[in-house]
Amino acid sequence: MLSDIEIARAAQLKPIADVAKSLSIDPGSLIPYGKYMAKTDGRGKKKGKLILVTAINPTAAGEGKTTVSVGLADAMKKIGKNVCLALREPSLGPVFGVKGGAAGGGYAQIAPMENINLHFTGDLHAITSANNLLAAMIDNHIYFGNELRIKKVTWRRCLDLNDRALRNTVSGLNWGSTREDGFDITAASEIMAVFCLAKDLNDLKKRLGDIVIGEDYEGRDVTAKDLKADEAMTVLLADALKPNLVQTLEGVPAFVHGGPFANIAHGCNSVIATETALSYADYVVTEAGFGADLGAEKFLDIKCRMANLKPAAAVIVATVRALKCAGGVKKEELSLRNDAALERGLPNLIKHIENMKNVYGLNIVVAVNRFATDEDAEIEIIQKACSKVGAEAVCCECFARGGDGGKALAEKTVAAAEKKSALTLCYDDADDIKTKIEKVAKRIYGAKGVRFLPAAQKKLVSLGEKAKGLPVCIAKTQYSLSDNPALLGRPENFEITVRDLMLRGGAKFVVALAGDIFLMPGLPKVPNAEKMTITADGIVSGLF
Repeated sequence: MLSDIEIARAAQLKPIADVAKSLSIDPGSLIPYGKYMAKTDGRGKKKGKLILVTAINPTAAGEGKTTVSVGLADAMKKIGKNVCLALREPSLGPVFGVKGGAAGGGYAQIAPMENINLHFTGDLHAITSANNLLAAMIDNHIYFGNELRIKKVTWRRCLDLNDRALRNTVSGLNWGSTREDGFDITAASEIMAVFCLAKDLNDLKKRLGDIVIGEDYEGRDVTAKDLKADEAMTVLLADALKPNLVQTLEGVPAFVHGGPFANIAHGCNSVIATETALSYADYVVTEAGFGADLGAEKFLDIKCRMANLKPAAAVIVATVRALKCAGGVKKEELSLRNDAALERGLPNLIKHIENMKNVYGLNIVVAVNRFATDEDAEIEIIQKACSKVGAEAVCCECFARGGDGGKALAEKTVAAAEKKSALTLCYDDADDIKTKIEKVAKRIYGAKGVRFLPAAQKKLVSLGEKAKGLPVCIAKTQYSLSDNPALLGRPENFEITVRDLMLRGGAKFVVALAGDIFLMPGLPKVPNAEKMTITADGIVSGLF
């Protein structure tokens, strides 16, 4: 079988102008980046239906959420629907770290995948630069007399790579004003969140100005606007804010823009890209990162709340392999039949189904992403379990067959999207931050309660009115419904431990750090970077 890269290279991609034309995008609104990529600057007149793709908690076996998202869009096109995608941009951290590329797989990919997975149109570099410009202006202000009387700096630098050595650093050694400092990965930076939640350039500028960078000697917040950094940061981000247009291997348009992680950030592509897609297509397939306890929860409770978006349906992705992994099977034994392990893993899927249906009120379909080693009887076990809780599970073979392998899923998803639904959220705007965290922990994760460590308890008091009305973004492990990555399946009788809270004044939410989560990931023992090669004529291998 051909590799993902070989499949992508063999595809007959359309010129990006033709892709834009299929959505009736005005040629004057297209800003080409070569033959197959472009930025767009405009809106259509449609009001499409939004379909959210989410998943079970990820395991080492993988669930293929992006692959299913792409395959579903391809399949919807094949059954005659006007459809496009709205997806996140890959971060270089996972590309060179543990996951490799994030453009789908097999015959369900967005392309050109090498460009998308590497530097693309430079958006993440612009976000990194804007973040670090602010950091440089903070230190420069202090160096030249500190007119704002900044006592404590809370703003951190960022880098779009996994580098655990930079989690905690010391800066200022060369000019005698040393302080503890550190780096977050770009995908977890507040600039990324602001970029993805901004409605337009003016909103972006306002949000950038509201970023809190520290405190003065009276304990008052100091903002980026106080430093007069907001305009220059907006200048760096102005071009990047225009959404990127690419295509699937089958020619379905895809807006790929913004890339926050869902375990340590809010995990959704930009509001601008989603709204742009909805203005050009009858159906828009979008994806939220990691499991539904992270990406989908934040998509609904943060993004939909802020942008007044209402998904017409949700697709929950699961695989036989991942469910067996959740049931305790080792990765090297996943191809072997083990119905007992599959049964043990199923409660994780059932919990996500219950959350999407009962908490959020969404119409749902379960997509069983089929691998070559899966047996029909294993698929049937999943389908029967889903049926018992009122959900339909559909086998999907998009990896191996592209859109043709997802037609049944497309039919069921369109039917779900046409039904009436009324989105409800997990918590109310009027709830205080402590209550919001507790509602997510209990209702979505299934925790018995939340334990706030002393630092978090102090922040609950000090945030006070500043946090009023803001949603909460809980940063925790993606591997478990709990904050302990070792508790697989559907754990019970556990507490969520919140060790700290951080106000994101520009993003307009409060981050709660749960368990041992870090905002700068590290590389694995054998990073994906070691597997990459490039030939003399520039052909890259090893991205997956």
